[in-house]
Amino acid sequence: MIFKSINPFTQAVIAEHEVLTNAQLNQKLELAATAFKSWRTTTFQERADKMQKVADILRANKDELGLLISNEMGKILSEGIAEVEKSAGNCDFYAENAEKMLKDEHYNTPFKSMSVYDPSGAVFAIMPWNYPFWQVLRYAAPAIMAGNVTLLKHAPNVIGCAKAIENAFLEAGFPEGVFQQINIDIPQVETVIAADIVSGITLTGSEMAGSSVAALAGKHIKKSVLELGGSDAFIVLNDADLEKAATVATQSRMLNAGQACICAKRFIVTEKVADEFASLFAQKVSALQQGNPLQNGINMGPLARIDLAEKLSYQLEHSLQQGAKILVGGEREHCNFQPTLIDFVDANNIAFQEETFGPLATIIRAKDENDAIMIANNHRYGLASAIWTVDREKAYHLARRIDAGNVFVNSLVRSDSRIPFGGIKKSGYGRELSEIGIKEFMNMKSVIIE
Repeated sequence: MIFKSINPFTQAVIAEHEVLTNAQLNQKLELAATAFKSWRTTTFQERADKMQKVADILRANKDELGLLISNEMGKILSEGIAEVEKSAGNCDFYAENAEKMLKDEHYNTPFKSMSVYDPSGAVFAIMPWNYPFWQVLRYAAPAIMAGNVTLLKHAPNVIGCAKAIENAFLEAGFPEGVFQQINIDIPQVETVIAADIVSGITLTGSEMAGSSVAALAGKHIKKSVLELGGSDAFIVLNDADLEKAATVATQSRMLNAGQACICAKRFIVTEKVADEFASLFAQKVSALQQGNPLQNGINMGPLARIDLAEKLSYQLEHSLQQGAKILVGGEREHCNFQPTLIDFVDANNIAFQEETFGPLATIIRAKDENDAIMIANNHRYGLASAIWTVDREKAYHLARRIDAGNVFVNSLVRSDSRIPFGGIKKSGYGRELSEIGIKEFMNMKSVIIE
């Protein structure tokens, strides 16, 4: 079987990659087991020296790697370069902080008692194409700094990115088997999950994929961390700075061509300011230029695959049939989807109920702030949300009422190495990043000494 990488803008096949045979996969698993035995005994300083070299390699090659991202999944070049830089920063963060994050924790008991954190084995990662470097390095850097090894199943259309990351680890001096990318098909996933060396699974992807992997993890009694879909609420209240809110709303919805779990998707605006906000939002969306991701002046590239563009067209068409009104955009040619804004969406509309993974923004009108919170929570996803108001004290109390793993006030929703990231409800469970993220796949062992 062959995986094909297709340039989404030109539709040209740019690479083909063979899927591992079962025998080859078993060799990879054996190599991971061998590597773990020695890697777990290395010092934090030894790991940090190599991890910082990975960061240096990424930065030194950011232009080439950014171009690779653009060619494989369509992100505009500047966004691809920024993604590589952010990934390098995450390597730096865990190289500098892993040791203190995993220090022994002592308890106040009459005897000596503590918790220690031991590496657990191989972390099996199933990662998506939309942020092909960041999604990988945000789990791999902490896992490897903690003394674990990892096996990466990347999305078939960004295997070139997966290979580039593996090469960076090898060039930095990591032993073979510490970081391995494995080209496997879906039926081979259970083989990996079932392997003795695999201690946990992390997946970023769809709700359906998460459900399937969680079931397999449970079957084989392995821990899993899931970061799944999102339909993030962007709540605009009467006292919001509407100009700034509309500017950030455009960025939040259209960044990466709208292909992110944490892109704002439901713009819930109180009635008093809805018309003004919709007008400002429409102006800013209209000013965006969609096209060749390598061309200067282009704000947004194509969607990553033709099936994604077709699904978004279906969602738009049915949203309009269900009463929504188009304000901007709506045209598509192959993977090139115009930035689009629709208004008068309600909870019965397909664009409200489903995750729209692309440059389609929806405005939902709320009676007041209480109605806005109710609308925001009326969804099966709970990844992130944003609130716009000048009253920061009120925003804090409203944030506590929102059912989501992350709430940002007067700001773009984003991930940060220093802050835990993850969702609730159908958006998944577990946390990545920060001190909490590095501990997800550790054996927290209690030690008592009389």
